[in-house]
Amino acid sequence: MGSDGVAGLFDPDRVAVVGATDREGSVGRAVTENLLTGFDGTVVPVNPNRDEVLGEPCVAGVAEADAEMAVIAVPPSLVVDVARECGEADVRHVVVLTAGFGETGAEGADREQQLREVAAEYDLELVGPNSLGVMSSPTGMNATFGPDAPPAGSVSFMSQSGAFVTAVVDWAKDAGLGFKDAVSLGNKAVLDETDFVRAWGDDPDTDAVVGYLESIDDGRAFVDAARETTDDTPVAVVKSGRTDAGAQAASSHTGAIAGSDKAYEAGLDAAGVLRAESVQELFDSARALAGGDLPESDGVAVVTNAGGPGVMATDAVGDAERLRLASFDDDTVEDLSAAMPDEANVYNPVDVIGDASVERFSEALDIAAQDPDAGSVVVITAPTATLDFGELGAMIADAADDHGVPMAACLMGGDRLADARDVLRERGVPSYFDPARAVAGLEALAEYREVRGRSYPEPEPVDADRERVREILSSVEERSDNRLGVEAMEIFDAYGIPTPEGRVVDDAAEAQSVAEGIGEEVVMKIVSPDILHKSDIGGVKVGVPVEEVGDAYEDLIARARNYQPDATILGVQVQEMIDLDAGVETIVGSHRDPQFGPLVMFGLGGVFVEIMEDTTFRLAPVGADEAREMTAEIDAAPLLRGARGRDPVDLDGVVDAVRRVSQLVADFPSIVELDANPLVATPDGVRAVDLRLTVDPEELES
Repeated sequence: MGSDGVAGLFDPDRVAVVGATDREGSVGRAVTENLLTGFDGTVVPVNPNRDEVLGEPCVAGVAEADAEMAVIAVPPSLVVDVARECGEADVRHVVVLTAGFGETGAEGADREQQLREVAAEYDLELVGPNSLGVMSSPTGMNATFGPDAPPAGSVSFMSQSGAFVTAVVDWAKDAGLGFKDAVSLGNKAVLDETDFVRAWGDDPDTDAVVGYLESIDDGRAFVDAARETTDDTPVAVVKSGRTDAGAQAASSHTGAIAGSDKAYEAGLDAAGVLRAESVQELFDSARALAGGDLPESDGVAVVTNAGGPGVMATDAVGDAERLRLASFDDDTVEDLSAAMPDEANVYNPVDVIGDASVERFSEALDIAAQDPDAGSVVVITAPTATLDFGELGAMIADAADDHGVPMAACLMGGDRLADARDVLRERGVPSYFDPARAVAGLEALAEYREVRGRSYPEPEPVDADRERVREILSSVEERSDNRLGVEAMEIFDAYGIPTPEGRVVDDAAEAQSVAEGIGEEVVMKIVSPDILHKSDIGGVKVGVPVEEVGDAYEDLIARARNYQPDATILGVQVQEMIDLDAGVETIVGSHRDPQFGPLVMFGLGGVFVEIMEDTTFRLAPVGADEAREMTAEIDAAPLLRGARGRDPVDLDGVVDAVRRVSQLVADFPSIVELDANPLVATPDGVRAVDLRLTVDPEELES
């Protein structure tokens, strides 16, 4: 890496524009013009066919530019050679605007691979290709071909879409949001979201990091970087493609439910990254997060000069996941009663009524903000003739400074409130039009407070017979199918996950013998990798008396052969009866995501799993605390804890099973997906009753 790493992309003294030109409408002209307009440093046009560009003298090659950074806007066929010239000239920071790479097909992908190799050879910090460019407000650097530079501020912004950068920059001017650095990631041939999260986490002038992402290339590296950054600097993203059900067909319940978005949800949560549902929510959150103060409690005080909007704010607080209306103590109510007119409402939300002056607003705000339960404050104003809005904005900002309590202003008007909006923007207090959006900004602060308080302990070690698991998984190499079922139940035994007594047998006499060793009645299931839904074909018999086991064996085999004559039948599982009525059927599963690796799922199991989708996911492996959180997150959690007179199940046993399954799939990358369904939880313990897993033979250890 260069001596100043990724940060050097945002603070060069000299920038070479390779492919600079005067030609109207060209990328080379647009980026040169943008740099010449506002950049504090020196711009060096590079073009062997010109003596000057836009009045600046041109040099023929990068080597003559003596620059720290190069912006490349040449045709695709020349980019790799120019990148090599940058490396030879010791220009470590390179931004490739040119398109025509991995996004265009085989030839472009090959060119992108060559670019990656050159970057590795010369240790280039390279943005792009197919990037709009980079911007940095402190030096006025707009090294993009977008139409405008962003307003200055303390939020740093990355986007996988170049067009989105131009839209956000344009919108930010009106929205009261300023940027420190911005980058269009392009194709992410070298630098990706992880590099920028890490760099901005180290940047004292970046108060919040926001991003628009379509993909995360290396999920686990991103999680590690974001965990470090979010200790001091909040990170919020919009991840598009929320409804993508996943590119590959999944044969397990977990795989079918997981899809790609569940992996991103689990990954972003594990990273401590706030996920916004929309672009508006992302930047509403960013405005609040850039302020710096965090609420000490979840109580929200509302101070308003308009009754209706006060009720709207109250509703929004009620709808928020982490916030509640602050409960004022007697001193606060008495002080407000003394300071406000008789018609005012002195309980939360405080209504200072429509004729309020700035002074009355200020008194109410000071009293409400000092209440012990007020962790944050929403100040709402509708335009009235009794207010000077410049004064009002300064008063709100002063109150925020004096009390050290996060404040969100809700300015419900247009141009008449512009003076207040301008003052608040300068003073770093977020303002919004809609009370619900102001509350959403405060909710982001409450969520970030939780993130900052998190620790990430290593999962407790699991004793396991890993060699036995390796043998069982390797059995797929001798089979035509890479799926394993109950014949692989020993995997659970090897990891200390309790299973019912039983065995897979391949003749009637052995079935009889196993049953006699179990008890008076048994469960019997056909074992075939080709028959996934056994109960649909009568391939499961429950409560078979021991003396009838031989006949039941023959019947199950016959049914399977009639249903699917070419199916591979491994035999019949004879298993101890578990009293399902005394327990709760849950599922513990895993799905291996291409970006984030193995996820572990817990939820309501049995036949309900795909209908109800009452499930929760984490990155595997998880420790006991995380596993316990998972058991509390599902809608059916009260069933586990003994709802409606039922006895509570052995929750410690459930937690232990989740933990052990998560370690199993983390230890064996060859497990693509796995279901323990049902994992029956009773007051006396848990039992994994069934197993289905898919193995990737190429990932099997030799």
